[in-house]
Amino acid sequence: MTVKKVSWQSFVLGCYKIDHHNTTKSKPKKTAAKQTSFHRVSISDLSSSTISEDLSISLAGSNIHMFNLQELKVITQGFSSSNFIGEGGFGPVHKGFIDDKVRPGLKAQPVAVKLLDLDGSQGHKEWLTEVILLGQLRHPNLVKLIGYCCEDEHRLLVYEYMPRGSLEIQLFRKYSVSLPWSTRMKIAYGAAKGLAFLHEAEKPVIYRDFKASNILLDSDCTAKLSDFGLAKDGPEGDDTHVSTRVMGTQGYAAPEYIMTGHLTAASDVYSFGVLLLELLTGRRSLDKTRPHREQNLADWARPMLKDPRKLSRIMDPRLEGIYSENGAQQAAALAYHCLSHRPKNRPNMSAVVKTLEPLKDYKDISIGTFVYTFPVETDLTKKQSEKVSEGKKEVKKKENGISRHHHLHQKHRLHHHDGKQMTGTPKSPTDYPEIRQQKRVQDGLNSPLHQRLKRA
Repeated sequence: MTVKKVSWQSFVLGCYKIDHHNTTKSKPKKTAAKQTSFHRVSISDLSSSTISEDLSISLAGSNIHMFNLQELKVITQGFSSSNFIGEGGFGPVHKGFIDDKVRPGLKAQPVAVKLLDLDGSQGHKEWLTEVILLGQLRHPNLVKLIGYCCEDEHRLLVYEYMPRGSLEIQLFRKYSVSLPWSTRMKIAYGAAKGLAFLHEAEKPVIYRDFKASNILLDSDCTAKLSDFGLAKDGPEGDDTHVSTRVMGTQGYAAPEYIMTGHLTAASDVYSFGVLLLELLTGRRSLDKTRPHREQNLADWARPMLKDPRKLSRIMDPRLEGIYSENGAQQAAALAYHCLSHRPKNRPNMSAVVKTLEPLKDYKDISIGTFVYTFPVETDLTKKQSEKVSEGKKEVKKKENGISRHHHLHQKHRLHHHDGKQMTGTPKSPTDYPEIRQQKRVQDGLNSPLHQRLKRA
């Protein structure tokens, strides 16, 4: 591949009205012209000021389409509320559908159209950053940019549609089936591969806003990073960091970045550690509804990650104990290192990928609700059985005592009948006068004659 240094100022922005001095220029093409290779533009070369040249030239070879506003209105049915997907820092997102009727040669597929909110926290610079980055970087774990629109003050982005939405929705929404453990590890593995690709690119990129809401999932839960508006070029040469204004999301941002504004790839690694905690515990990185000491997930959970018993207590209850115990301990150990307060002690993303790769294939096993070992449980059961057995023996002894006392009393009565002691073999009950008399009375009452007289 030939490498050619390209200045951002030589690129064109087709979204601005052409000056009268440039009216002799040919009409810009709707699709970037293909070329064999191109050199990635640095984000630092971008400018938010008006540029009089065409953006599509910078994206030559990337097959990124430049749409007009009317086309995007058609494919989203006028940005209908029925097609509304959600809204983030950039602005609202609507679902649409493109095919060759919209533009000859377009592949028929659903898309997500993101419209810049002019009153929001992001602006033209963030839109431009995303177009340039996703227009030039392609990877299975980065969301695919299909096209863009820059017309008057309107800024729009057209992505491939991700049917499962964001990880944030899948992990934290109520009244839904919880993500299985193996799926969580698959998502973590895919997101890690996306980050590793950015960090190891020819011109390294620091993502700076890694979080659950920026990880999109396709139909089989393959993770893809999205929303690159806050991304920055990594340090080059002898530089150890990039000094920049602190941006990102509270709860995910690395502590040294918040304190100093020094941005490195290790800042992204810290954010990844926070995401791992969310996958392990089912808790948000920052939750003001919880007790004060539990509100910041990283500060609360990190001390418990290396103790298996404590780890089992903070695992997501929605997993219902069905996960790989060994896999959870390995993921927790990885999160512990990613969250180190010393950036140099954190692993790089390639090492993270290697650690996670086998974990996604671990089988989900029911761990159980109680933390008892079998010997303790057996001893307890044995003691309870012995107590029950002793209780039964006591009851039996009492019953035998009562029966024996009754027997002796009867024997005493019979043996001393008429003041004479009875000896020899015990007689049958009918041998005694009292019992014979009682039997004769009873037989008389039951005789046929007595019954006829009773009926009469």
